[in-house]
Amino acid sequence: MRKHDFSFGAGEEEENEINLTPMLDVVFIMLIFFIVTASFIKEAGIDVNRPDAPVTETKPEDANILVAITADDQIFIDRRLIDPRAVRANIERLHAENPDGSVVIQANKKSTNKMLVWVMDASRQAGVYNISIADSST
Repeated sequence: MRKHDFSFGAGEEEENEINLTPMLDVVFIMLIFFIVTASFIKEAGIDVNRPDAPVTETKPEDANILVAITADDQIFIDRRLIDPRAVRANIERLHAENPDGSVVIQANKKSTNKMLVWVMDASRQAGVYNISIADSST
């Protein structure tokens, strides 16, 4: 009788390899599932459309408080340069002189929204809630 040589090492090398194809298929299917079921949320925000030209109708009896914001974010009230921290006090003074008047903000297209919001907040803090925004291209 002849002895048979059984080599166990040769068969083990083939069985030790892991087939990654089914795992990759599952990963891609899960990826597609999560992309399809994900809810896309729109960020909350405000769309601000500045007008192309100053569109304000002023009546002679209603003297409005005109606040101009230049391209380099300087603030002018009654053609005087005002420090941003003094905007509220100036609007309060002018509003006390004419309680029926509203605030008209002429913002240059190149001015920042930060300064526009700063002036609007100062107007509201001064007690004026009737605020109009006009464009100033100069």
